[in-house]
Amino acid sequence: MDSSLVILIVALFAGLYMAWNIGANDVANAMGTSVGSHAISIKKAILIAAVFEFLGAFLAGEQVTNTIKQGIIDPLIFVDNPREFATGMTASLLATAFWLQIASARGLPVSTTHSIIGAVLGCGLLKGGVEAVKWEVMFNIVASWFISPLIGGILAFGTFFLIRKYILDSRTPIESMKWMAPSMLFIVVIAVLYTFFEKSLEKLGLVSGEGSALMVTVLAALVITAIAQFFISRIKPKSANRDDILAQVEHVFAMLQVVTACFMALAHGSNDVANAVGPVAAVVSVVRDNVVVSQSSVPFWLLGFGGFGIVVGLATYGKKVIETIGTGITEITPTRGFAAEFGAAFTIMVGSYLGLPLSTTQVLVGCVIGVGLARGIAGLNINMIRRITGSWLITIPATASVSAVFCFIIRQVS
Repeated sequence: MDSSLVILIVALFAGLYMAWNIGANDVANAMGTSVGSHAISIKKAILIAAVFEFLGAFLAGEQVTNTIKQGIIDPLIFVDNPREFATGMTASLLATAFWLQIASARGLPVSTTHSIIGAVLGCGLLKGGVEAVKWEVMFNIVASWFISPLIGGILAFGTFFLIRKYILDSRTPIESMKWMAPSMLFIVVIAVLYTFFEKSLEKLGLVSGEGSALMVTVLAALVITAIAQFFISRIKPKSANRDDILAQVEHVFAMLQVVTACFMALAHGSNDVANAVGPVAAVVSVVRDNVVVSQSSVPFWLLGFGGFGIVVGLATYGKKVIETIGTGITEITPTRGFAAEFGAAFTIMVGSYLGLPLSTTQVLVGCVIGVGLARGIAGLNINMIRRITGSWLITIPATASVSAVFCFIIRQVS
């Protein structure tokens, strides 16, 4: 069998393996807090996430994706040997998927994006040495390990503080909720949906330019908020007992959590499927044209392929990481869960606008810690936080090392 065909087959397997592990580890970002607050059961979370993750991946998955992730390695080092570039991308996928599976087995939420950055880094170092690495980009990524959880945690803490002060501790919690909750939902929907609409509507030829996508996003957010306002405005206290009234408030925020979780799954599917199929598209390009390109078009069938892998991974292996996000760090109530989602969505939106390499996983974990701190340090599982942050610190070195080994092995046998 031709060696190029062997590499292509291995790359397709690696892409599916990678997508499976993204579903097992990264989808907890969308559904973890909803499960932790008991807004939905874990079975329903998996079903809802499966539908929205696949739709996001298929309808708005990266149509054109950078194969040298985040510009961490100079692609010119592979120009003279396209086949070696294909080998590197395949090894990167295998190494990343392998690391994600280890993390998922231990229930640890790690960054998929940073994992594949480390894997590409390992192959780049093997090929071109330290001079091939763009160390300024690496510095920004390392800085984001500290900055993104901190910003997300502060926003989530502040959001829950406002909810507690102006709703839960107010003299009329339900009346306060009626004007405050829809406004917060409006902001979350815009933050989560903008990137999705920008990509999906342009791909379908319905809009062009950021302004058009923003207009559609605002209109969608207004419609969703209006529907929520319609139902929330009709809520009346079931009794004069304050505990019963607060339970009603928590129930409303549980429903809002489910809504925002659906949109987060949609956005996640559209963004992270590229981590699985982008390198595969690069290999396809090399096998077809025998040329290295810094960007490769991703065909629809490959997006569907990646979306399918994400759904299967979520259904078969996603429970542990969802439980870590939802219950392992701190006790989550619907209001705390919504505050965490609000902080994560807003942080990611600002980070995307500024071009900062933020990790969705790290932002959300920071947000969950932030709402947990609202109960005091005793409300946090410090041992679990230590395990999670430890896994973040070794992600890039681990995937870089494993990727270099896989790259060497594939190079020898192909």
